Amino acid sequence: MTAAVLDQPTTVLDKRAVVQHNARRALALLRQSPVTVGLVVALWGLGAFTHAWSVWSNNTENSPGMPHGLVSKVAIGTSQLERGFWWTPFTAGLWNVSLAAYMVATLFTLAVGVPAERLLGPRRTALFLAAGQVLSSLLGVGTVALLSRTGDSWLTNLDKELAVGTTPALVCLAVVMTFKLSALWRRRLRLLMFSGVVVFALYSGTLLDVLRVFGAVTGLLLGWLLYRSEARAAVSPPSRSESRVLVGTVVAATAFGPLLTLLGSTGAWLAYPGYGPLRILQSLFASPAEDSERMRQICADPGLSEACRLAVSQTLGTGVGSAITSVGPALLLLAAAVGLRRGRRFAWWLALLLNAALVAGSAWFAVLWTRDAADAGSVVHDVDDTYSFAHDTLILVAPIVVPCLMIALLLFTRPLFTVTAPRATYLRLGLGLAATAVLTAGGYLLVAYWERKEFDPAPDFARLLADLPTRYLPPAYELAHSAKFLPNSGLALLAWEFCGAVFWVMLLAGLLISFWRASVVVDDVARTRARELMVANSGSSLAYMSTWPGNVYWFTDDGRAAFAYRVVAAVALTTGGPLGDPGAQGDAIRGFGRFCDRNGWTACMYSVTEDVRDLALELGWHAVQVAEDTVIPLAELEFKGKKWQDIRTALNKAAKEGIRAEWTSYPEAPLSIRDQVRVISEEWVADKGMPEMGWTLGGLDELDDPTVRCLIAVDEQWIVHGITSWLPVYRDGHAVGWTLDFMRRRGSSPFKGVMEFLIASAAQTFREEGAEFLSLSGAPLARLARGQEVTALDRILDVTGKALEPVYGFRSLLSFKAKFQPEYRPLYMAYRDPSTLPAIGNAISRAYLPHLTARQGIRLARRLARR
Repeated sequence: MTAAVLDQPTTVLDKRAVVQHNARRALALLRQSPVTVGLVVALWGLGAFTHAWSVWSNNTENSPGMPHGLVSKVAIGTSQLERGFWWTPFTAGLWNVSLAAYMVATLFTLAVGVPAERLLGPRRTALFLAAGQVLSSLLGVGTVALLSRTGDSWLTNLDKELAVGTTPALVCLAVVMTFKLSALWRRRLRLLMFSGVVVFALYSGTLLDVLRVFGAVTGLLLGWLLYRSEARAAVSPPSRSESRVLVGTVVAATAFGPLLTLLGSTGAWLAYPGYGPLRILQSLFASPAEDSERMRQICADPGLSEACRLAVSQTLGTGVGSAITSVGPALLLLAAAVGLRRGRRFAWWLALLLNAALVAGSAWFAVLWTRDAADAGSVVHDVDDTYSFAHDTLILVAPIVVPCLMIALLLFTRPLFTVTAPRATYLRLGLGLAATAVLTAGGYLLVAYWERKEFDPAPDFARLLADLPTRYLPPAYELAHSAKFLPNSGLALLAWEFCGAVFWVMLLAGLLISFWRASVVVDDVARTRARELMVANSGSSLAYMSTWPGNVYWFTDDGRAAFAYRVVAAVALTTGGPLGDPGAQGDAIRGFGRFCDRNGWTACMYSVTEDVRDLALELGWHAVQVAEDTVIPLAELEFKGKKWQDIRTALNKAAKEGIRAEWTSYPEAPLSIRDQVRVISEEWVADKGMPEMGWTLGGLDELDDPTVRCLIAVDEQWIVHGITSWLPVYRDGHAVGWTLDFMRRRGSSPFKGVMEFLIASAAQTFREEGAEFLSLSGAPLARLARGQEVTALDRILDVTGKALEPVYGFRSLLSFKAKFQPEYRPLYMAYRDPSTLPAIGNAISRAYLPHLTARQGIRLARRLARR
């Protein structure tokens, strides 16, 4: 749901004004961040003056894109300190190795520096940047120099390297900044930072990567020394849901390593092509291509036919299909991380088995690596043949130890992951994967045998069948065993490459769907219990919507209160606040949050009243206004005075034109009336060109309820000019108010004030019946400007509300309701974790538009783009 301010233009979204507003805010932030701006200017100024960013990228070991003479003067390294270049721990942070590195450093500087100056102040920001750069350089280089005496080849090479880069200082600043954040974000950002720098160091493995690790350590030490009291305050263990997020983050970090390796092996500037201790996993997850000139030389020698075949296989292993298969295991681990975040037991087993497979695969590759230098050089490309493999302790042990640590973490946290999907979900997943395996295997065998002459050498059916399992494994498996036959071109190459890729895509899609699908049961008994609580005490004017189809119910242990909710994309959206005893609302909010945690869902209370919001805030939730309820007190309602002129005009015009208001209910109305109402509704939807919204906005399905009262405007020929529906609001078992829901007007009706007439007539009837109030329902895309501080989230909702106004017109609807002089009561959305807002926004959109087709989605996007 979105919101918009009523007293601003409602028809057109002024894009230019929005851009200008955002530009002014950005400039204001930069003016408040002098250290950040100064650092960016210094980086680019020094780079331009010294031609340091004359090349786009560099991903070759020990070959920075900077001029060599400049590197020898400003870079940090053991040799530099031994030569007495005492300034290099500081100057190394003022340059970067390439234009791409400068761009990344600039973005990182802005992302970290601007919030750091707001939280820490400019002086301390400058202090932490300088201290972080110097201390991380000295600690990192000193540690590498000390450990290189063990003779390990990776550490020995690091001891010879030089490094330049701004990122160690920025990592230090980012970690220090976490001491000023809440416990939730402190844990998350620290885990993210440390996981990121450690993964870079283990896979990319350059000296700069190692310095980033020490930058994070330095930031932790400096923050602890200076903000010790704040760090000790309000320390509490993470909640069940937060623990799941943290474990999922660690698992995801281990999955990004192989993807980082693949980027490096394909020449991307983001990373170096796998020089770290986990380089063995490069062979497990990525297949590097042979240099074309080297391949020509190998294949020209008849005595190297096997080497030629391997080189060709390596080149074939870099196609699109093979690339998908290459990253399949890493993406599978990422999918498991998504499931772990949602508490899924199946994801826990998947992550455990994948890490066990990594242990076995790493051990197997370690054996191949150490077999002898010549064989290892042919199995894993780009390995320095001068390495002494007997001293490659880290390279051989780390790929086994890291997955073992992950297995230990998963075993230790096993009680967190108890959520299971519906049994039918796993059945569909299994059947779908089995069908995909049969179809891809059958298709490959059929095409390959039909095009067998396109293979070298041409295989018979038995050899094709024996080769079939390797089509589903990463190409590195093929490299290690040397393919017995290879495709040349055409359909043979297509089948050879995409057989496994299609299966991996279907596997990943099926897993993600199973992790997102909620296990909810529609219980008629629960629906009856919830309705009884609602009749006893509705709690809000929207409470009757909790009885609509699509809702399921959760009850407190004592049964005094309940929530109606629906699960959309793993977000549990409530339909209003708690039903039942007002004294049990606090327990209901706490219990519903724990219930969502157990099921791996994100809890979101939607369209709740101010008292429920206050209770949620006391329990640590966050809230934002998303709607405006409009309530008309009926006790002293009279349509007198100038402000009621439009209402009196509508009543008088209806009398002159022979239009009267008739009460009925949709299921009990005559067939001719129901048909007219259906036609009016369908015309309204057709005119919009957009699907009818649902959830808290009723349609014909919700109208078909004998408890819902309908007021229709008909003339002497029983032609329906308009219709409104009214939902009861209960207290102690009696209807004390009524809420407007369904509201449609015949487009061809000459009576333009039919809605004013119907609402005024309903108000008169309800007042005569003794009702206390009449609610015109919440305007979900509008809110009043009350002079309160506007947050960034409020501004986003305002802009979105303006953009959607021409399509659904909720802001105009709020203006229309102002004719009835209502009392305005804000409705809120309450949520626990701000980082889940994108997921909540997606879930709300899907809840309101569950049947949005691709064509309608494109049409909606075009309409918004034109505004």
